[in-house]
Amino acid sequence: MKTGLLLEGGAMRGLYTAGVLDVFMENDVKIDGIVGVSAGALFGMNYKSKQIGRVLRYNKKYAKNKNYMGVYSFLTTGNIINEDFCFKRIVNELDPIDYDTFKKSEVEFYAVVTNIETGKAEYIKIEDLKDRNNLEILRASGSMPFVSKPVMVNNKKYLDGGIADSIPMDKITSMDFDRIIAVLTRPESYRKKKTNQTFPKIYYRKYPNFAKTINNRYKKYNEELDKVSKLEEEGKIFVIRPSKLLKIKRIEKDSDKLQEMYDLGRDDTLNLLNKIKKYLEG
Repeated sequence: MKTGLLLEGGAMRGLYTAGVLDVFMENDVKIDGIVGVSAGALFGMNYKSKQIGRVLRYNKKYAKNKNYMGVYSFLTTGNIINEDFCFKRIVNELDPIDYDTFKKSEVEFYAVVTNIETGKAEYIKIEDLKDRNNLEILRASGSMPFVSKPVMVNNKKYLDGGIADSIPMDKITSMDFDRIIAVLTRPESYRKKKTNQTFPKIYYRKYPNFAKTINNRYKKYNEELDKVSKLEEEGKIFVIRPSKLLKIKRIEKDSDKLQEMYDLGRDDTLNLLNKIKKYLEG
């Protein structure tokens, strides 16, 4: 029996996912494959590298550092999340990725990115983070539109995977998994609202397919939520989602709020742990 894990994004709401995954690792919840979107990919890779606590640790330590993320980084580099600080210094020096464990792990890991030329999602297998292209795909998956430069990999331009496929249920259900766990980062009652349709058309006028995808995102997201609910009711998937609404900014610098979101992920998962194990046992 193989188990697939779907990880939604959501910027710093992803600390919820970090809490979920740390409980998984502490309790030997075995996952065979992961499809991660945006922060779901950036934080979810720590399951494959078996680094309990790493996501919370570096986010709390560096959240207020102007070189990590925020306005200063955007004004000086064009990226709201600093490429050099996050994808060179943190991953190699300040709180290193366990590259060898990641590569040796048998967990299949896919990151979702949006091709800005086509406006469509691509699902790219990540096997070795020492391969710069693999790390760049992870960076692209979490590069938010409007405040990030496109990430070029193999002559393709990519941005946030959540734009084209925030909850890739069709992708993961098409894969060879007998059981699927979906980790969402918003409470069950949430639905996405329509946003300004003009600004994306102007800002991404050179990429009309991408602009169209941005403008249709709310529809697709809500359709995906309906699909999740249906599959959950039918017992075909197991869903973990926040049990309550916590206010947290996409670029959150308050370490207490980061801790609170992480703790909610832990608490919700611990409360569901017996049900999760029973689901995985069939």
